Amino acid sequence: MSAMSVASRRKRKKTILPYLLILPTFVFVAMFTAWPTLLALYQSFFKQRLNIAKFREPTWIGLGNYTSLLGDERFLLVLKNTLIFVLVTAPLSIVLGFLFALLINRKIRGIGPARLAFFQPTILPMVSAATIWMFFFTPDYGLWNTFLGHLGYTGPQNWTGNPKLALMAIMIVAIWKNAGYYMIFYLAGLQNLPTDVYEAATLDGASGWQMLWQITFPLLRRTTLFVSTIAFIGAFQMVDHIFVLTKGGPSRASTILLYYLWQMRFENQDVGKASAITLVLILFLLIFTVTNFVLSERKEDNHA
Repeated sequence: MSAMSVASRRKRKKTILPYLLILPTFVFVAMFTAWPTLLALYQSFFKQRLNIAKFREPTWIGLGNYTSLLGDERFLLVLKNTLIFVLVTAPLSIVLGFLFALLINRKIRGIGPARLAFFQPTILPMVSAATIWMFFFTPDYGLWNTFLGHLGYTGPQNWTGNPKLALMAIMIVAIWKNAGYYMIFYLAGLQNLPTDVYEAATLDGASGWQMLWQITFPLLRRTTLFVSTIAFIGAFQMVDHIFVLTKGGPSRASTILLYYLWQMRFENQDVGKASAITLVLILFLLIFTVTNFVLSERKEDNHA
């Protein structure tokens, strides 16, 4: 065998190897992401109700499911609730996570239990956390109303049964559950920052706020990009505590998109509308994720 043929075979192996390495990931993404998305897109163009005999077989209606959803006041209310839930819980959870990380990023005695206390809600399953907060939200003797009573608010509030408070209640649980999780990423980022930069800033007379704003924030930009991405995606996916606390009520005041999707698919057994809602949810996730990356990259270019 000539040296040229041996070299050719080695080059071919090197060319194939990267594709073999990404093959498992490609298969996984194709089976559990691409194919379900394409199937949902296809089914969204049909009318199919599994619990109604005459609509059990798929019937082509084109964009009928989408126009029906856009003209449905219940769906528009769900979209409104979802946007409020995401735009409140994700930023507040990120800010609290960052503040918690700053608070416990200290080499002092007994800091370990403090870190565990902040992280402990993350360990709990969401259903267990919601069950705990169901007791907190009890109108007559719940800890939440007792705490507010000490602050001067009189009269017990039915947090999960009041249309004006139900969405706020599930947002409180979500923020409490997630802030400690995002804290871990910021804590890891803070502990890996170069200390010589802060020492130089201290010698130059920089204040704590100046170091936080002009050094810490820019150095943690990549961490913030990652945390904000998973925070917004996670906010769209949170649904467990709604089953326990409010079941989407009262009057859909706490129903968000993923819970409404579950109701449409498994309670109403409307395959077509459920598929259309799935595509709407995917569209929201793409918009938030791409916008987050674009804004972050633009800030990166401005600081470069």
